[in-house]
Amino acid sequence: MTAGSPARRMLLVGAFLLIAAQFVPWASARFLDLWSDFVPPLCSLEPLGSPAESSYLCIQLYRHPSIPHVLIRLLFVLLLAAACVPLIRWCLRPVRDLVPLISDVGPQNLGHRLRPGSGSGELARLGRAIDDMMDRIAVGYEAQRRFAADASHELRTPLAVQRTLIEVSMAHTLSADQVDLLTAQLLQTNERNERLIEGLLVLSESDRGLMSSTPLRLDEITAAVVDAHRKRAAEAGITITTHLRPRVVLGEQVLLERLVSNLVQNAVKYNREEGTIDVRVGDTPALTIVNTGDDIPPDEVSALFEPFRRRTAARIDHSGGAGLGLAIARSITRAHDGTIAASSTGQDGLRVDVSFPLVAQ
Repeated sequence: MTAGSPARRMLLVGAFLLIAAQFVPWASARFLDLWSDFVPPLCSLEPLGSPAESSYLCIQLYRHPSIPHVLIRLLFVLLLAAACVPLIRWCLRPVRDLVPLISDVGPQNLGHRLRPGSGSGELARLGRAIDDMMDRIAVGYEAQRRFAADASHELRTPLAVQRTLIEVSMAHTLSADQVDLLTAQLLQTNERNERLIEGLLVLSESDRGLMSSTPLRLDEITAAVVDAHRKRAAEAGITITTHLRPRVVLGEQVLLERLVSNLVQNAVKYNREEGTIDVRVGDTPALTIVNTGDDIPPDEVSALFEPFRRRTAARIDHSGGAGLGLAIARSITRAHDGTIAASSTGQDGLRVDVSFPLVAQ
């Protein structure tokens, strides 16, 4: 405990009260002496009112000897209450001194820290907890700021392309082939905008958490999603194998479908010709998807879940993307109280494991 810690001050207040309590018997005796010396002479005086009223008061005082004891107890309670108010404020003053330090913290100075040191006192532990909280807030704020900047850039780029194409078409007389090419380019850019906006909406919805949850069969959802992607994978020469065991997950069906769809699409897009995709559903992990795509260095795997991160390696699907697939998958998994992790040995593609809390069937 530091010299100014609330615990040290409370100990000092307790010691003061114990010392003060030693004077209570002496003070009580003195008060009773004063009472016995004051009341009889008072009752012997000629009353200002009627003699009956004065004599009645004196009779009650003599008849109830507990009255002075009650009065002295009441007096000590009042004195103790009056003394406790400043003492309590004095004990809590170190905590109040933290208020201006914390109230000045805002988005403009998220780097501010209390730095209380390595002490074991209450204020030191509180200060370290506040600093740890500020570290987490700063990381989240920086992630949101970076996400907003990346989203702005991703939206600005296709809009700039569209503007350029429109300005070119307005400045020159185009042939039919050029008009068709321009239309195709505008349509492609518009589709990319739609995918980006849809991804941002899904990410925002999943970050908000689940509005409702029901027991759902993850194996049935996965089977439906895989069947919907078999034709696309077959066109790229990719073989999909499944091993689906019954598994119940508490959540929202639309989000779980999007989770599985994003992971399967990613496994198809970043694969190689004549590659394979293995999809498994079980207890722990609940969902596993392994593809035979490009070699990914293990130290680059964690960055794949960040928004707008794309690998520059060759891919089967050249339709482009917003770089939100795995970020959305991570957000949906967290909304379902689950965990998602990817691993790579540096060869033979990527393995993604998704775990959810077990639900009694």
